Amino acid sequence: MNLLITGGCGFIGSNFVRYMLSRRKGVRIVNLDKLTYAGNRASLRDLEKNRRYTFVKGDIGRRVLLDKLFAEHKFDAVVHFAAESHVDRSISGPEVFVKTNVLGTQVLLEAAREHWDRQTKGKRFVHVSTDEVYGTLGPEGYFTETTPYAPNSPYSASKAGSDFMARAYFHTFGLPVIVTNCSNNYGPYQYPEKLIPLMITNALDNIPLPVYGDGMNVRDWLYVGDHCNALDTVLKKGVPGETYNIGGNNERHNIDIVKLVLEILNKSEGLIRFVKDRLGHDRRYAIDASKINRELDWKPETPFEDGLEDTVRWYVDNESWWRRLKNRAPQR
Repeated sequence: MNLLITGGCGFIGSNFVRYMLSRRKGVRIVNLDKLTYAGNRASLRDLEKNRRYTFVKGDIGRRVLLDKLFAEHKFDAVVHFAAESHVDRSISGPEVFVKTNVLGTQVLLEAAREHWDRQTKGKRFVHVSTDEVYGTLGPEGYFTETTPYAPNSPYSASKAGSDFMARAYFHTFGLPVIVTNCSNNYGPYQYPEKLIPLMITNALDNIPLPVYGDGMNVRDWLYVGDHCNALDTVLKKGVPGETYNIGGNNERHNIDIVKLVLEILNKSEGLIRFVKDRLGHDRRYAIDASKINRELDWKPETPFEDGLEDTVRWYVDNESWWRRLKNRAPQR
């Protein structure tokens, strides 16, 4: 398989590159990444001598570059991670989210459509999205693949737009697109502005851990290794035109996660600081992943406590990776 991965130097993308090279001996990967602030080439530096891996710095919105790559590498599949993804940044600067997430996705879809030119047998275009497109939940219920979209931030609105564009390319042009909507990921190589690595690295530095509002917002947490396995399963067995929700079956209040991080690190809860809530902060996300379990025989394998402890230990052992990023990451 010749595989194009966009955004492969980001958090989930870099983990997926590692996963595929270790699990799929016949795969050859081209990683196209613009290297914005969240794209870190160092996350995959040790793989750059691997003959099955090629890094290309570039923008998914540059059609000339995409045409060159498709012509040269004859891709069998695309796994599209590249996106602006931080809600706080989308509030302060929405325009880049529309440009990258919506317009960039359309350019990439069009390049795949023209280069595959109806010869789509065996081809796959996996568009990786988020559960945030569904909006917010009350204390009961779950997001399913048929839940109406109701995005509440510029980030989630831009991802919703990209999902709709992907859907349109399947129904209008027959492009073999599969959409996945995942819950919150955690694990190694995550940029330290996100909740779990922010709490870990602040605790290691003995500085306050900022928690939005009352800390009772609920998220369903998915270990990134389980997500990579799910995406590989979708590549192998997913049905074009379908959407699959990928969840971890691990609902937690934010404040409970923060306290668990402090417990693992043997730090005082006195480091916790409650701060003004985020604008439009969704109260609860929760994924119903029964479809992918039923139809593709996938389910998460990592208990949350085990995954979180492994994640904390990774940040303890890899300060040289996160320290440089930490110094430029925005603080709450």
